[in-house]
Amino acid sequence: MTRSLLVTGGAGFIGSNFIHMLVEDRPDWRVTNLDALTYAGNLENLTSIEGHAGYEFVHGDVTSAADVARAFEVAGRDGAAVSVVHFAAESHVDRSIASGLPFVQANVIGTQILLDAARGAETESFVHVSTDEVYGSLGATGFFTEETPLAPNSPYSASKAASDMLVRAAFKTHGFPALITRCSNNYGPWQFPEKLIPLMIANAREDKSLPVYGDGQQIRDWLFVRDHCEAILAVLERGTPGEVYNIGGHNEYPNLEIVHQILRHLGKDEGLIEYVKDRPGHDRRYAIDAGKIERELGWTPRYTFEQALPATIAWYGSQEEWLRRVRSGAYRDYYEAQYGGRPTG
Repeated sequence: MTRSLLVTGGAGFIGSNFIHMLVEDRPDWRVTNLDALTYAGNLENLTSIEGHAGYEFVHGDVTSAADVARAFEVAGRDGAAVSVVHFAAESHVDRSIASGLPFVQANVIGTQILLDAARGAETESFVHVSTDEVYGSLGATGFFTEETPLAPNSPYSASKAASDMLVRAAFKTHGFPALITRCSNNYGPWQFPEKLIPLMIANAREDKSLPVYGDGQQIRDWLFVRDHCEAILAVLERGTPGEVYNIGGHNEYPNLEIVHQILRHLGKDEGLIEYVKDRPGHDRRYAIDAGKIERELGWTPRYTFEQALPATIAWYGSQEEWLRRVRSGAYRDYYEAQYGGRPTG
């Protein structure tokens, strides 16, 4: 029987890359994409696969039990057994600092509603996509492992930690076939340009200022989105229910060095850098120990930062119309034409 996969948040950055990968690498799978199309959900990320026989979009919100039930009906038609990959989440730290409630609603309540529906549908497997930010901040040395205690420092990461605990509880209480992944910072095509790398690329191309928080020495482990998607697929196909898998790119850089690299690639002056007040509770360093997924599932990242950052810069350079429409808000016109309204946020 053809495998049926329900992907939540599939019009977002990582979700849309994941669906593109599935269409390429698992063409016999049936993929149902449930997305609320809030500000970061963009159906134009997926225009090239519209009409693909194995793909179907369902407009709906994980915080709505009715929407989730409808998505499971679509994914499970003809008696197909359904698996879930759960990307749908509010994810921008700055927005969570301004207001944490939408993060609790989407990330915590939405996850519980999805878990309840998945249990009722006797889902084959459920991969919950989380973040290394749930671990908090590291000092100058050391790495996050799957056993590192959770110590989130922002409303965003706290809401993701809470959702992780709900997924863990479903496994422990009900024997639910859940798995959790926690990844480092992603970058690559179709990332909404509020995040560091696409924001700096877009601003530098237009000779606008590049805002850098504090001293810019916050260190992150950078993971190319295609590597992340391949890791999630490995967890879905070969992972052990109840387990957590850390996913890292082995690319630690301070934010300021990322900005310098982007400027060098584009031939722009470093005078474009503008240091701005650091955000509250800004974690100093993240670093992932991905040894478990490498040992147990045979996954390792295929792309180095030296390969993938120039490719990412080139992608944004080749997608000027997509970037223009996202930055201006015109991408929402596509939504309005399809659904007669405007996305929220």
